[in-house]
Amino acid sequence: MPVGLVIVAHSQRLAEGVREVALQMTGGSVTIEAAGGVAGGALGTDAEAIARAIAAADSPDGVLVLMDLGSAVLSTEMAVEMLGDRLQGRVVLSDAPLVEGAVVAAVEASIGRSLDEVARTALDARQMTKVKR
Repeated sequence: MPVGLVIVAHSQRLAEGVREVALQMTGGSVTIEAAGGVAGGALGTDAEAIARAIAAADSPDGVLVLMDLGSAVLSTEMAVEMLGDRLQGRVVLSDAPLVEGAVVAAVEASIGRSLDEVARTALDARQMTKVKR
C-alpha cells in the first residue's frame, strides 16, 4: 500500500484543488486526503479535521502531510499529538511547496517509494524552476 498524503490548507477549496491535481497525476492509486478551512466554510485550519484526514490516509508505509502556511503547521502538529503513538510514528510533516510538492509526492508514492523517499522528493520540489528568464 503506497504512502498516504494529506493536504492541509486554510481554504477547503484550495486543499481539494491540490488533492484533485495530485490524484489525476496518479490515476487515483494513492490515498490523498484534504483538510482545509474551518466550520462554516471560513478560512483557517482545524486540528481535529487534520487528525481525521491523517487517520483516513494512514498506510503501513506512512503518511506525508503538506501544508500551505505557517499556522497550518501549528494545527498539524496539534493534530499529530491527538493521534495514537503507533500512527504518530508514521507521520512526516513536509516543508515542501504545497502544489509542486503534492504532485511529485503523489507520483513517488504511486510507484512504491518509501516515506523517506517521498518526503525527500517533495522537499526537492522547492528547487523546481517554473519560469526561466
